[in-house]
Amino acid sequence: MSLPARSSTATLTARAVLFDMDGTLVDSTSIVEQVWTTFAGRYGLDIGEILRSSHGVQAMDTVRRFAPAGSDVHALAAELGRMELAETRGIVPVPGALELLASLPPDAVALVTSASRDLAEVRMAAAGIRVPAVSVMSEDVSQGKPHPEGYLRAASLLGVAPADAVIFEDAPAGIAAGIAAGIRTVAVGPNAGELPDDVLHISDYAEVTVTTHVTGAGVRTLLFTF
Repeated sequence: MSLPARSSTATLTARAVLFDMDGTLVDSTSIVEQVWTTFAGRYGLDIGEILRSSHGVQAMDTVRRFAPAGSDVHALAAELGRMELAETRGIVPVPGALELLASLPPDAVALVTSASRDLAEVRMAAAGIRVPAVSVMSEDVSQGKPHPEGYLRAASLLGVAPADAVIFEDAPAGIAAGIAAGIRTVAVGPNAGELPDDVLHISDYAEVTVTTHVTGAGVRTLLFTF
């Protein structure tokens, strides 16, 4: 899917930035598709349907949805998790992600992912990206995306109100979570699906710049230009 060219520059300001991982900071598409293709083939499932609905949500939720009745969903999810942990070939940063992260104050950044902590650490390391000090993983929430719990938790940990944060997300479930949290959400890449008119859509971070400003009262703000 190609993205339409924007006719004008867009800007937004925030005090904190919340990033999804897979498809947003890290391109792990080949591994994700390989793991779910194995799962689908074992049970004769439609891999296309699985991939359309699994992107951006916790693996356990996908297994619960598609596994045959009577399956040990916890054992299946654990098996898939081991498969993902064992493979890092082909993992790369999304274009411009390293540069954007380097331009942001570390204490204004959080990671909010549907992956486990172990998997997030493996994939971020494979892509050469440091895991932010504030990170909300699958173990840290009771409800995964599209529920807003993870994003609201991250904003709280960074000490900002939802209205003062911005989210970068690539998947419909994560975009829905951001919108439900009341946080401005920027869609990244080709898999975002249908978007509300007020959600900005970028192909990657190559043309995103950010500058940091501090007011006379000592309040730091980040100005993003797209």
